[in-house]
Amino acid sequence: MTQHTTIDRAKDFVANATNTATELGKQTAERVVGSVKEASAKAASLTADTQKTLGANVEDFSKRLRGVSSFNQQTLEAFTKSSEIAGKAFEGIGREVAAYTKTSFEERIAAAQDLATAKTLPELFEKQTAFARHAFEGWAQQASKMSEIYTAAAKDIAAPIGQRFSAAAEEMKA
Repeated sequence: MTQHTTIDRAKDFVANATNTATELGKQTAERVVGSVKEASAKAASLTADTQKTLGANVEDFSKRLRGVSSFNQQTLEAFTKSSEIAGKAFEGIGREVAAYTKTSFEERIAAAQDLATAKTLPELFEKQTAFARHAFEGWAQQASKMSEIYTAAAKDIAAPIGQRFSAAAEEMKA
C-alpha cells in the first residue's frame, strides 16, 4: 500500500509539474506574442506618424526651395524603404517567435510524456532535470538569435536613412 501511494503521489507530482510547465509555456508564448504584436503596432504607428510628419515637412520645403525637390524625393524614398524594411523585419520576428513558441510547446508535451514513463523517483528527477536543462539552453539560444535578428533589423532599417544623412552632409559642404 505504501509503494502504491508513493507511485500515486509521484504521478500526481508529474501531472502537476506537467500542467504547471504547460501553463507557464502557454503564458510565456502569449506574453511574447502579445509583446511582438504591441511592438509591431507601435512601430507601425511610429512609422505612420513619421511618414506623415516627414511628408508635410518635405512638401513645405519643396514649395520654398524648388531646387531641392530631387533631394527631398530621394529622402522620402529612403524613409519609405526604411519603413518597408521595418515592416518585413517585424513580420519575420513574428514568424520566428511563433515558430519558437510552437517548437517549445511541442517539446514540453514530449517531455511531459517522457516524465510519465519514469519508473522511479530518481529516474523522474533525472528526466525532469534533463528537460529543464534542454529548455533553458533552447531559450538561451533563441534569446541570442532574437538579439541578432533585432540588431540586423535595426541596421537594415537605419541604412537608407543614414545614406540620406550622408548625402545631406555632402550637400551642405558643397
